Amino acid sequence: MTSLSNNRSQETATGHPPQNDWRLERLIDRLPPRAGAAVRFLRQPSSRWLRIPAGLLLILGGVLSFLPILGIWMLAFGFALLAEDLPLLKSWRLRILDWVECRHPGWLNSGSHPHNRT
Repeated sequence: MTSLSNNRSQETATGHPPQNDWRLERLIDRLPPRAGAAVRFLRQPSSRWLRIPAGLLLILGGVLSFLPILGIWMLAFGFALLAEDLPLLKSWRLRILDWVECRHPGWLNSGSHPHNRT
C-alpha cells in the first residue's frame, strides 16, 4: 500500500503522473516477448502517429467483438494506447492500475512471467 501512496504523492507533487508507471511496465513484462516489444515500441513518444490510429482501430475491433476473431480485449488495449496521449484516459488508467495493485498484486510480481521461455 505504501507504493500506492508514493505513486499518488509523485502525481500530486508534479501535477501529473509519472511517465513510466512501474505497474504498467510489470504488466507489459507479462506479455509474450513479441507483443511486449510491440507495446513498448508503440508507447514511445516518437510513435504517437502510429499509436493513435492503432488505438482507434483496436477500439473499433473491440466494439465488433461479437465477430469470431475480434475480442473485447481489443477495446481495453485500444483505450490503454490512447491513454498515452489523452489526459482523461491517463487518469482512468492510473485508477485501474491502483485497483490492480490493491486487488491483484500477484499480477505485478516481477517473478511471475507466464510467457518466459527460458
